[in-house]
Amino acid sequence: MTKPLKNRRYFGTDGIRGRVGSQPITPEFILKLGWAVGKVLARQNGGKVLIGKDTRISGYMFESVLEAGFSAAGIDTHLLGPMPTPAIAYLTRTLRAQAGIVISASHNPYYDNGIKFFSAQGSKLPDDLEIAIERQLELPMTTVDSAALGKAARVVDAPGRYIEFCKSTVASDITLKGLNIVVDCANGAAYHIAPNVFRELGADVVEIGVEPNGLNINMNCGATYPELLKQTVLQKKADLGIALDGDGDRVVMVDHAGNILDGDELLYVIAKHRKKMGFTGGVVGTVMSNLGFEQALQELNIKFTRVPVGDRYVIAELEKRGWLLGGEPSGHLICREATTTGDGIVTALQVLSAMCYTKKSISNLQTRYNREYIAHNRIV
Repeated sequence: MTKPLKNRRYFGTDGIRGRVGSQPITPEFILKLGWAVGKVLARQNGGKVLIGKDTRISGYMFESVLEAGFSAAGIDTHLLGPMPTPAIAYLTRTLRAQAGIVISASHNPYYDNGIKFFSAQGSKLPDDLEIAIERQLELPMTTVDSAALGKAARVVDAPGRYIEFCKSTVASDITLKGLNIVVDCANGAAYHIAPNVFRELGADVVEIGVEPNGLNINMNCGATYPELLKQTVLQKKADLGIALDGDGDRVVMVDHAGNILDGDELLYVIAKHRKKMGFTGGVVGTVMSNLGFEQALQELNIKFTRVPVGDRYVIAELEKRGWLLGGEPSGHLICREATTTGDGIVTALQVLSAMCYTKKSISNLQTRYNREYIAHNRIV
């Protein structure tokens, strides 16, 4: 089992996060954080960084101070605006940036915020880089010569690039034509992305949670509050529903009857389908993964192992074992052949792909045996 990180002063398992206005989520600290990251990156031949954010109101403030911090360190920034976390991981790779920064507190309320980091490969920052950044934060902030200050530019085609990437993660013969899907974007970063992905693949889409105002992210909607999705699916008589969280890296789904499918159940659907398609390797879960889910995988002769809670531990274990599929009951799932981090849209597409290939509904893919198995063996 992958061991948890050693204690850090600022970095947690998923970057730095807290309540806006309280240390360390203050303009002063985030300014210096941008500078510290920039100084560390400058030692590795400079380059550029990407900055994206979700829709919470404090993102404007932190975007500005991060940009200033990087500029003071002599690093150029490319601003993406509101974009899902996994989109920033993808764009960091394809735009050949040295790092990607996400201003988001994921599924938390609007009054929280945080900073996540991706390496040039679109993965979590290596431990040695996080340690180097924390050491740099202890030093007085300085500014490079005016001629060496970093510049800022905006990437105007970021949404289109990511939409095309999402569609590319399923076979070209996959079509969602004839499916009526409700998509709940949690008034978050995927509000202008997710509906278009499913619509361009042929689905009829009912959008909810697509009117962010800076304060309503994750509020009574999205993956952390799937009741709204359930109600809308039943009201619209839709075939299924998809709910993302505020930064788009988590997903839960609802079938036509209003049954909510969490991360374990979605992992089961994907793993079962891949087994039929010649799937090799196993599935990585966490200590919170359902016992019934583990036993259901064993019935399919699919290996399973657990790690501590946190997607970085899931990813590390997948890389260690050479496996491709893992995640958490929260809906933070990793399909490693397609992405380097949890991606709610890509995960939903893997489930929809299984539906298209088997010509079965999502409720039929979740066999009665498996639903009852999971219900009776749920870890609380």
